[in-house]
Amino acid sequence: MAAKKATGLLPALKAFINSPTGPKTTHFWGPVANWGFVLAGLSDSQKSPEVISPNMTGVMCIYSALFMRFAWAISPRNYLLFACHAANEAVQLNQLRRWYEWSSAHPKEAAAVQGAAT
Repeated sequence: MAAKKATGLLPALKAFINSPTGPKTTHFWGPVANWGFVLAGLSDSQKSPEVISPNMTGVMCIYSALFMRFAWAISPRNYLLFACHAANEAVQLNQLRRWYEWSSAHPKEAAAVQGAAT
C-alpha cells in the first residue's frame, strides 16, 4: 500500500520554502532584488523621454534577455528570475520606444542631448 501524500496549503508552503528556488536560497532573493529594475523603469516611464539614455536602456534590454535565457536553461528552472527579467524587458523596450518617438519628433533636440552625453 502506497503512503498517503499530504495535500493542502501547509504542505505546499513547506515544500516551496525548502525547494531549491525557495526563500532559503539566493535563487529566490536575487530575483526579488531584480524587481527593483522593473519598479525603477515603471517610475521612469512617468518622466520626460528626453532624459532616457538609449545606450543604457539598450544594455538593460540585452541584460534582461540574457538572464531570461539563463533562468530558463538552469536546472531547476528559476521561474521567478525569468518573470522579473521578462517584465524588465517589456519595461525597457517601452522606454526605447518612448525615446525613439521623442527623438523622431525632435531631431535637433535629440542630437543636442546625445552630443552633450558624449
